[in-house]
Parts: sequence; C-alpha cells; structure tokens
Amino acid sequence: MNPRRVLVTGGSGFIAGHLIMQLADAGYLVRTTIRSLAREESVRASLTAAGLSNHEALEFVAADLTSDSGWAAAMGDIDTVFHVASPVAPGHVKDENEIITPARVGTLRVLRATHDAGVRRVVMTSAFHAVGWGHPHDEHVFTERDWTNVDGPGVDAYGKSKTLAEREAWDFVRGEGDGLELTTLLPVAVMGPALGSKASGSNEVIERMVTGKLPVLANMYMPIVDVRDVAYAHILAMESDQAAGHRFLLADGPALTLKQIADIIREELGDKAKKVPTRVLPDGLVRFLGRFNGEMRMVAEDLGYARRTCNQAAVDTLGWHPRPAREAIIGAARSLA
Repeated sequence: MNPRRVLVTGGSGFIAGHLIMQLADAGYLVRTTIRSLAREESVRASLTAAGLSNHEALEFVAADLTSDSGWAAAMGDIDTVFHVASPVAPGHVKDENEIITPARVGTLRVLRATHDAGVRRVVMTSAFHAVGWGHPHDEHVFTERDWTNVDGPGVDAYGKSKTLAEREAWDFVRGEGDGLELTTLLPVAVMGPALGSKASGSNEVIERMVTGKLPVLANMYMPIVDVRDVAYAHILAMESDQAAGHRFLLADGPALTLKQIADIIREELGDKAKKVPTRVLPDGLVRFLGRFNGEMRMVAEDLGYARRTCNQAAVDTLGWHPRPAREAIIGAARSLA
C-alpha cells in the first residue's frame, strides 16, 4: 500500500514544523508550502536540528496566501490538507486589515483549491483567539460552542483575523463545499521546543523572559498547550471520521500567571535563568502605562482574568491527552536559553 500524501500549508511555521516532523515519522509523504523556495534550505536545516531524519518524505512547493499561483499544483495527489498558515500580527498594527484580509482571503483560496482538486478532508488551525475574546470577564468556561465577539473589548487584529477566517471557512463548506469535510482546531497559547534559534508565537514570552527583554511581569494569566500535542491533534483529527464538521479546543489545565511561568523557568534552568524577572507590576501602574502604550493597553484589559477552558471534546472524540503545561514551558525555555 502506497503511503498517503498530505499537504501542510505554511511549512516554515512553528506548529507546521512540528506537524511535518510527526507526519514524516508516522510514514506519511508530506508536501508543504512556503512563500519562496529560497527558504527551503533554512527550513530543512531547522527541522533537521529538531530531529527530522526522513527528508525523502518531505517536498516543498511555493505558494502564498495572497496569490492564486502555485495552489493548484500544491494539491496534486493530496489525500488531506492541513491548513496551518496564517498571517501573524507583529504586535500592535496601524491597519488591522493588513492581518485580517490575508487571513480571510487566504483561507478561502486554500479551500477553493482543495475543493477544485477533489480533496475531501481539511484540518484547519484556528485558535482560542476565535473563541475566548470580547466577552465579559466572568466565571464562564469556554468550549467549542463559543465564538469571539469581534466587536467586543480587547479583541486585537490577530483575534479578529482568526475568528473571521474560521467563520469564512465554515460558511464556504456549508455553501460551496460540496461534501468537503472540515475540522478546525483551537489551541490556546502554544509553547514548546523552538525550531531554530528564533522564537515565534507564544514562545516569544519565554524568550523575552530568559533574555531579559521582559524585565518585569504583569498580573496576567495564560492558558498553555504544548506544540507537540497541538501537532498530534492535527493527525488525530485527520484519522478520526467523527472529527469532520467539528471544532476542537486544545488546552491543558488551568491558566498560569506570568509569575508562575517565570518560577517554572527558574526552577528548571537554574543559572541560565538569571535574567528571568521576579517583580510583578501593580495593576494600577500597568493601567496607567496603558494610556500611552498600545501593547500595555491590551495587557491592562486582561489583568487578573484567567480564561477557563474545557478540552473534553478533544479528549472524547480524538482520544487526545495533552502533557502538562509545565512541560511546554520547560521545552521552550531549554531551546531558547
């Protein structure tokens, strides 16, 4: 029996890289898209350093979310599409449409190419940002039934992009999908072993702590999930017939404060954690600084609020059992120290 060939969009990304390695280890043939083939060598090097050995199973093609070019070729002989690629907001942006439009249009571009190629199965990486923002700060436990209120308080461009792109995906499948099977995954803050020397996504919090770029902490909470478990959830979603047509929230345990995260890093790294901050700024000072700084303003809106999550659907339907958030923090810290 010939091995199945799958497509992973955005192969230079953090989640995508871990997914590629797990797929290759499991015997799949993996084709992945990057914006330019000039990056293939550096992406392969990062994957090799992280443990990828079966390079014969991995093929790169050029395709960009902002262009139709390359997508038809990328879909050739593909069994399942993992749509992982998404624009990431580099902090506070002046025009949120720089993030929102490529995410929405890019998602539809990938789904149309998938449909036109006759591929039936799509697993899409959405985010908890499409679930848990723009709501009152109360005791509500978030599940897959919740959607971010994009017009609510505290919703940044990234949150809007993930929410609107996922809604567009479900609308497309219902209206034009013609049998296309979609599963979306909603990870909370994704941490774990970095690919290469540069942090991405939520790992940037760990990097800023260990390098001293984050000299003080705020009274903030982060729900955390390990990137290795997020990658594995994609494979489980592909292999489960019951996953089609559903969203799955990916989280482990209660949210941790930034101070708890910093304490874990110090316990694990010892002398290498000398620059990890210990001081927590008073809430009033953070709110005052938020008057003058966009990033601090976003922080101030979530002070002291721990979003509660439930991963029972992923556990019951996918058989997904994540490792403790502590392991994700340690994996990130060791790779970035």
